[in-house]
Amino acid sequence: MSNNDQAAVEKLHATYGRMKEEIGRVVVGQETVVEQTLMAIFCRGHALLVGVPGLAKTLLVSTLSRALDLSYKRIQFTSDLMPADITGTDVLEVDPETGRRGFRFVHGPIFANLLLADEINRTPPKTQAALLEAMQEHHVTVGEHTLSLPAPFFVLATQNPIEQEGTYPLPEAQLDRFLFNIIVDYPSESEEREIIRRVTSPGGSEVSPMMNAEDILQLQQVVKRVPVGDHVIDFAAKLARSTRPKDPSAPDFVKEMVGWGAGPRAGISLISAAKAHAVLRGRFHATTGDVAAVAAPVLRHRVITTFNAEAAGVTSDEVIRRLVEALKPSEDIVL
Repeated sequence: MSNNDQAAVEKLHATYGRMKEEIGRVVVGQETVVEQTLMAIFCRGHALLVGVPGLAKTLLVSTLSRALDLSYKRIQFTSDLMPADITGTDVLEVDPETGRRGFRFVHGPIFANLLLADEINRTPPKTQAALLEAMQEHHVTVGEHTLSLPAPFFVLATQNPIEQEGTYPLPEAQLDRFLFNIIVDYPSESEEREIIRRVTSPGGSEVSPMMNAEDILQLQQVVKRVPVGDHVIDFAAKLARSTRPKDPSAPDFVKEMVGWGAGPRAGISLISAAKAHAVLRGRFHATTGDVAAVAAPVLRHRVITTFNAEAAGVTSDEVIRRLVEALKPSEDIVL
């Protein structure tokens, strides 16, 4: 890495510590969720936030947008939402002076730096596809026109894991578009007491911007230039390939418990996320330990367990944990 890149990494490491303090003034706990969300942003990726209602997922995303000084929009997905409700549409207007009619494009909420797709699985596949196309291509197509989305552009989508009635679960091919599947868990006892105290007290805390869009675009390039050794790439590729039950390198427990494994995009995501994981800790290179540390959020939505595994209570997270232990990264995991 160049001296400028190293200076950028050191600056980010210092800023990250202050950013956690700023976000902590509004959001209690959820430090792992905050870190993984920031890693996704610095990798130019998108994230799926999975958690039951009331865990401050929406508050977390809106607070992040203020800390990063990004434009923010929220879409509440419903069963009657149409693609044009997301992307925008042409409207017919009449010029009051000339009386001439013409079409004007009205931008939808997708034209923002940070988009919260709330309960993405509650809208039909046609609308999901419109959003997922924008996530991949960073532009939308309306009629004959193709319009670029603002840079940077991120989608943070939420899902409720306990209520599936009236939902349209994302198929595996669409889930693969998300860099991370982030589990938002219940707060600890002390955190829950603090949440109750804050919400029921007058006033509130404001978050000061710590970065802006230009800083994030620069950091995305810095993260991309983080050096990675061949043995780290080998470990990421082996980890991804070992999730596939038909691969010769797959352990016996994978062949028994996994119905479908991760595709090539998983290996790319492991290395990209490992670089961001290292940078957030002020290091200038990624290790196999960084790969192991990000394995769960990268792979949990890409590893589909069998019916027998589900019946035995074995989750994809358990399979990933056992795989990491079986492959034994050559360097310690940096937590």
